[in-house]
Amino acid sequence: MQENKSFHFTSSTVKIPQFFPINHHHHHHHRHNHRHHRPLFADLNLSLSSVINNSKHSFTHFISSLNTHPILTKLHFNNNNNINDNNNNNKPKLFNIFRSTKLPLLCSASLALTKADEEGTELTQSSKSYSVSRNSDDERVLISEVLVRNKDGDELERKDLEEEAIAALKRCRPNSALTLREVQEDVHRIIGSGYFSSCMPVAVDTRDGIRLVFQVEPNQDFQGLICEGANVLPTKFVEDKFRDGYGKIVNIRRLDEVINSINGWYMERGLFGLVSGVEILSGGILRLQVSEAEVNNISIRFLNKTGEPTTGKTRPETILRQLNTKKGQVYSMLQAKRDVDTLLAMGIMEDVSIVPQPAGDSGKVDLTINAVERVSGGISAGGGISSGITSGPLAGLIGRTPGTLVHGPHGNQPNNSSPTITRITSAIEYSRPFRPKWSGTAGLTFQRAGARDDKGNPMIRDFHNCPLTASGNNHDDMVLAKVESVYTGSSDPSSSMFVVTMEQGLPVWSEWLVFNRVTVRARKGLVFGPARLNLSLSGGHVVGNFPPHEAFPIGGTNSVRGYEEGDIGSGRSYGVGCGEISFPLVGPVEGVMFADYGTDLGSGPTVPGDPAGPRSKPGSGYGYGVGVRVASPLGPLRLEYAFSDKGKGRFHFGVGQRN
Repeated sequence: MQENKSFHFTSSTVKIPQFFPINHHHHHHHRHNHRHHRPLFADLNLSLSSVINNSKHSFTHFISSLNTHPILTKLHFNNNNNINDNNNNNKPKLFNIFRSTKLPLLCSASLALTKADEEGTELTQSSKSYSVSRNSDDERVLISEVLVRNKDGDELERKDLEEEAIAALKRCRPNSALTLREVQEDVHRIIGSGYFSSCMPVAVDTRDGIRLVFQVEPNQDFQGLICEGANVLPTKFVEDKFRDGYGKIVNIRRLDEVINSINGWYMERGLFGLVSGVEILSGGILRLQVSEAEVNNISIRFLNKTGEPTTGKTRPETILRQLNTKKGQVYSMLQAKRDVDTLLAMGIMEDVSIVPQPAGDSGKVDLTINAVERVSGGISAGGGISSGITSGPLAGLIGRTPGTLVHGPHGNQPNNSSPTITRITSAIEYSRPFRPKWSGTAGLTFQRAGARDDKGNPMIRDFHNCPLTASGNNHDDMVLAKVESVYTGSSDPSSSMFVVTMEQGLPVWSEWLVFNRVTVRARKGLVFGPARLNLSLSGGHVVGNFPPHEAFPIGGTNSVRGYEEGDIGSGRSYGVGCGEISFPLVGPVEGVMFADYGTDLGSGPTVPGDPAGPRSKPGSGYGYGVGVRVASPLGPLRLEYAFSDKGKGRFHFGVGQRN
């Protein structure tokens, strides 16, 4: 049959956001000064080669977008800023920059209908007249038959591909009147099915009307893959993504999903990388170009508190030595977060931020570390007078000073038998960090401590005739030299904490007490989905002549819950272990289940006067219970109810983390 040459379609390539729905674009119009005939749809040829060429990502443009993107223009972390927050529900949201730069894999053609003759001329075809306006896309043409053929006009060898093309058609049906836009949309749908590299609609005159033929060229069968530029992307990951498609026809929609999956692999790990180009070579070989942004240079810039450049006291090599991000590595935002945490944990920085910038057109990034220094060391001094709370409702709820826990009432003993421990202290301390995540404190403390009854009179023995001072005088004097080392992990819930403290009494005067006290505290958190397991352990030991009221009390809110403060025992040595499982409830409220155990390690009788013996303290015990935690500016508010191993229940209230 003769092709209808009275209509002329032209096309221009434009980008569209997705395969569907089809966006309508402006059309191009061509004037013809001389009458001539061209095949209907002759210029419409939407090919995969142009599609893929137009779909290539500009990686330099991606890196350049860092300059203006509201999230990555300044990748900033500090003590109150967390990249993955959350209770870890989600993937970090600042990775959306990768998606914002992704271009659609497919492009589409915008068609325009032009008339071969002057405006207003009538075209007669199959005894029917159509008045076609040059600027109208809404004029309809009756289509009697719709077929799918190969580019030579013959039937497709694979019927399943013909069925795929027909199934993609929505508007073009036999015996339907179609507009140019509707034909255009169905061309897009055939290409959008992903199986065809080109599609050209051709109108052919027949005895029954106009036959619309979609001449398509199927994609090649996938026979192999060349992946270039992927230095950190695992080979097995890529192979697994393409394995199912081997020997099958290349489907562009499926290819787009694989590309998104590869880009997602980079996003999940905070790496600057993405697929920047795709090409189908002869023989069914796919060539995948991956671009990864390597770190080109790392520089340090010191700022004052107002953000102005200044001269830093810290040597740049000291900072660079703490970084795990190195030159030549693929830049990772998650690693940058860990590096910032490490620098802040050194204690010498008040604020740290990392700013990535494109390194020219090389596809690499330059990193600038903005650092605001704090005073490297601190000296503090203080003094005061304190006395213990021995009776009333606050004594049980908040707790008492260590002395009253050792010599206070136990069981059915009257409250008026409890002494009040008074202390006069003055101290000076010096603190500073000495390596990442480690800080140290050294100091001297003078203390004069004694006991008084409820009338304020000095006491040297308690209700059970146990001594209240080590010297036998109304008060004990001592100067303690203190050394403490603290390790703190990052601010995330699974971080660790470890504290070692040693105090040594100095023999300044002959009657001043000389003893050595060492305490150790450790905490570790483990995250299991939304729940968190916290394990803590503490212990200590005292050697020498020390005041009895300075013995380690065991039991209470910060020790073994289910017992009153100090009710398990008091000894020269002690050990307390705790396990807690916390889980979110509503908003800032958490639920918690816990179990505690404490022991004096058999050291109760070795305390001067054995204050635990006459009070029948067991020396060891455990407790368990449940509670709620509410986040507050002061730290978590803790309300708990616990049972002791004696079967007695008790409420506990605390502020902040357990010691």
